[in-house]
Amino acid sequence: MYMWNLWHGCHKVSEGCRHCYVYRRDSSVGVDSTVVHKTLSFRLPLSKSRSGQWKIPPGSTVFTCFTSDFFIEEADPWREEAWKMIRLRKDLHFFMVTKRPERILQCIPSDWGEGYPNVTLCCTMENQLMADRRLPVFRDIPALHKEIICEPLLGKIDFRGELSPSWCGEITVGGESGPEARVCDYSWVLDIRRQCIEAGVDFHFKQTGALFRKDGRLYRIDRKFQISQAGKASIDFHVSVERPSRQDFPEQ
Repeated sequence: MYMWNLWHGCHKVSEGCRHCYVYRRDSSVGVDSTVVHKTLSFRLPLSKSRSGQWKIPPGSTVFTCFTSDFFIEEADPWREEAWKMIRLRKDLHFFMVTKRPERILQCIPSDWGEGYPNVTLCCTMENQLMADRRLPVFRDIPALHKEIICEPLLGKIDFRGELSPSWCGEITVGGESGPEARVCDYSWVLDIRRQCIEAGVDFHFKQTGALFRKDGRLYRIDRKFQISQAGKASIDFHVSVERPSRQDFPEQ
């Protein structure tokens, strides 16, 4: 797994942001998370070792801008150069998650067309409000690879029959981690799984979160067990189609 946090800092825009892990980590070292700035890793995809080898080897998946949002307004002056690096490294697959789908169309490059083959765009939808607001916008964004992230899942979500493998490759679901985590109910997870199966869209249960409710009983789950406990449920659903492979992306 390779991380490319080319800029850092963000602004909270919805309930899923309330206990943001970036804010939590920054505050522990006295950093203001609302200040958006380029990082020293900005040109990481083009960096080489002393032996002349790529620091990110060909064939790798690159988790892009996970301590900010790739489409945040402050990054507008830097994004064109970022797209150039993404174009140059066609041998990598760039995986990015946004809470700002309404900004994507004005931020994609002129040669985007139906999307870059080496880019997966993901949009978070943590509750019904955000699903109703973001799904119609995200659905119509041209991209070859798109996914939905329901993490932290904060309530039951009805996608209102809008899911389709023609535009959504997978939905990933996960509870909230951290000391202030809110409850994730297993029934919400299973209902999203049902909608995915009916629509023929891949489903992945990534993690339980710290507070997990199942059959009315509330469980407190240590961070180190949240992914493994989700895996033990064995409820992932995969359609037999070829898509970019990756490991689980970092905490949302």
